[in-house]
Amino acid sequence: MADARGQVPLAIEVEGLCYSYKKTQALKGASFSVAQGSIHGFVGPNGAGKTTTLKILATLLKPQAGKTLVYGLDIVRHYKNVRRRIGYMPDHMGLYPQMTVFECLDFFAAAYGMAPGRRDSVIEDVLALTDMKGHKDDLVSSLSRGMMQRVSLARALVHDAELLLLDEPASGLDPRARIELMEILKELRRMGKTIFISSHILSELADLCDSVTIIDRGVVKYTGTMSALLSRWSDASAYVLTLRAEHPALEQALQKVEGVSQVTKLEGEPSYRLLFDTRKTDTNAVLQAALQSGAPVASFREDTKQLSHVFMELTEPGVP
Repeated sequence: MADARGQVPLAIEVEGLCYSYKKTQALKGASFSVAQGSIHGFVGPNGAGKTTTLKILATLLKPQAGKTLVYGLDIVRHYKNVRRRIGYMPDHMGLYPQMTVFECLDFFAAAYGMAPGRRDSVIEDVLALTDMKGHKDDLVSSLSRGMMQRVSLARALVHDAELLLLDEPASGLDPRARIELMEILKELRRMGKTIFISSHILSELADLCDSVTIIDRGVVKYTGTMSALLSRWSDASAYVLTLRAEHPALEQALQKVEGVSQVTKLEGEPSYRLLFDTRKTDTNAVLQAALQSGAPVASFREDTKQLSHVFMELTEPGVP
């Protein structure tokens, strides 16, 4: 929500952030910001500096140079206040396998100083939110990886954190568990939470994030909205239009829409890949033309393969 000046307040402000491990410079003057109430993707290949950045934001590492603010608070001088407002989910689970799910969450709630009389109701709430109420008496060691990820997320939420720092939370999950996790994150955004989520796959976050930062070898290569990313590094936007059945008249109808440069039939299914200039063509106009032609439209989405090409352009090949 914008303030009286029409500006969206920031949850994270990073400027000129630097950090080195002995002779390895993990962050080289990184700068980006994250709006409150948004989901921000932090994307880069392995070794790009993602985990280092998250540990700094979580006050687990002290920055060596630059400015880092969380809700306007300097993370070094006001680290105690920052820790009360963040929930950190590391790339490893950080759970105790010998405990039950309830015992594990109760332990962390107590560590945050929550009174015993309040802990039960809070834990029930976060279990309901992460759809784990039916597993509260299960041992953590008996859970699938997807369920462990949910418990780890519940742990980050148990003190009602405003900002969630999630380090590759979908890593190793099967497709169903990945989709379910993303739906939980969307619900958390609707609740007003700010979510900072890292990944090494740009297309994985395409439908989830309001904005994205791409980092490679400690250097920020891009920060901004997903749509601006595509328009800046691509001549045309790519979309995939899927039908419930074949419709021969569709291709000709789409080619009449101003700005549409290419319509390609995809093999093996009634789908078409469209290229068009979003500065000249409204996506609504494309969809309307398809419907007016009588095409039985099933879905119309951005082509995430294009995001993969953009990611490859912005990042360097790995060291053999």
